[in-house]
Amino acid sequence: MKECTLHIPDGDAAARLVRALGSHRYVASRLHLVHAFAFVACEGSQGLDDASSWARRVLESGVIEIGSRDERLWRSSTEAEMASVLATFWGLGAARQKAHSELRNCLDRIGENIATRDLFSPVDEDAIFPLLVDSGWELVPLASFDRERHKGVIAAYGEPILFEAARFDEESAVPALVYQVELPAMGAHELLSSTNERGEFVDPWLPLWIDVPSIYASYILRGVARAAKIDEPYFDDEQDDAEPSSEPATTISF
Repeated sequence: MKECTLHIPDGDAAARLVRALGSHRYVASRLHLVHAFAFVACEGSQGLDDASSWARRVLESGVIEIGSRDERLWRSSTEAEMASVLATFWGLGAARQKAHSELRNCLDRIGENIATRDLFSPVDEDAIFPLLVDSGWELVPLASFDRERHKGVIAAYGEPILFEAARFDEESAVPALVYQVELPAMGAHELLSSTNERGEFVDPWLPLWIDVPSIYASYILRGVARAAKIDEPYFDDEQDDAEPSSEPATTISF
């Protein structure tokens, strides 16, 4: 996967990014898993009534070991719920303070300390415990494009033969290519330490992990940036467009 860094000044911008990606017409599917600890900590935040009620039931059931990796501790969530969680933890005011305090209480219940690794460092997800947010989107494959609905990316390839060649390469790939855009995996360290009390990111460069051909990725992420009202992306014109999984990690800055 390629690393794509985005200039995200504050929690509100991060929430806008999630909503913009989720509403993009090139998204085929998504999977956003949020841990019960995060939803309990954000209880009372906008749009989280159902999720927080679910989390309370899970944590108080007595059936699930809350200090484990039991899959029942995660809930498949919507972009709206994801955005609300991030805006709460990375925002400001009483809601932020409550969420941070409640999450620390949850960690105390299971005897878990907050990690001190670099924020959003590319570590194995298994090294993050508890994993609180695991979020990503799958994009429509080139072979499934509708000529009208998806004409933006088709036009971005310039000459029609270039798009046809890219589609042929996709259809010929073994194993089949899956185009993905992922947020970094987040534990307590990311949710509690990424922003200061003014809601500003300590380091305003948030990574996305993308497994998408460069022309396709450029079109999608430029549109997402405009919709989220964040800085326009910059892409290296010399970056090649090989199969996503065959390339070493590169950085694309917003």
